[in-house]
Amino acid sequence: MRAEDVLSVLEKEVAPVSMSDEFCSKYSAYDNSGIIYDSGTDASGILFSLDMSPMTLAEAEKLGAGCVVTHHPAIFKGLKRILPSDPGPRALAGCVKAGISVISMHLNFDCAPCGTDYHLMKALGGDREDSLLSPVNGGGYGRVYDVSPVSFGKFCRDAMSVLNTKRAFMYGDENKVIKRVASFCGAGGDEEAVAFAAGLGADAFVSADMKHHVVAELVQRGMCVLELTHYASESYGLRKIYEKLSGALTDCELWFYEDASML
Repeated sequence: MRAEDVLSVLEKEVAPVSMSDEFCSKYSAYDNSGIIYDSGTDASGILFSLDMSPMTLAEAEKLGAGCVVTHHPAIFKGLKRILPSDPGPRALAGCVKAGISVISMHLNFDCAPCGTDYHLMKALGGDREDSLLSPVNGGGYGRVYDVSPVSFGKFCRDAMSVLNTKRAFMYGDENKVIKRVASFCGAGGDEEAVAFAAGLGADAFVSADMKHHVVAELVQRGMCVLELTHYASESYGLRKIYEKLSGALTDCELWFYEDASML
């Protein structure tokens, strides 16, 4: 399959790039989703990875993948130079040299109806959100939902087990019973998210890359906080997307790469 064919399947089965464009326009955000590099050749194998890293490149070359699909954009903003000391650009340059196409699906995969943010909710014990912080046509980002009553300590242990991560920060009484959760994959724990979670009665708040003043406000409001690694909050959902696509990208062999050091 050529890069444009792979992109067509990703957009049809998961979420179109236009969903990212709408999110950026509506919420003053920035993204760079779509085909990042097109080798112009057919790919018989596709590697899915959260990041375009030197390790991802090495895995793609080892497996013989002709295309890499990342969540985080392989080029985000202006790229001025490619140096041996810059891992991301160096990995992308390696893909160009090896003839490996690169596609990045970022905010559209976050907002997809069964995307990375949705699957974080599922991993945390939620089934269906009551409200979305940032809705877009056909999906959205940031969720509040009910869970079966559980102590905060067990909630955290269960979440870390499902997400296969051993690193997290936990703030709050581990014996407090959690019934309602607000979650935001990636770096979604900002002031707007706090107000959204508090306004809808969340007992627990889950995100990554959180600033001190945000955590402090959540604790002062009486919410428990589970701060995951950014990688752990999104790699699980990307894997679920990869598993779904195994039935749609039948002309290619599919692989999933996960960097355990980042979980």
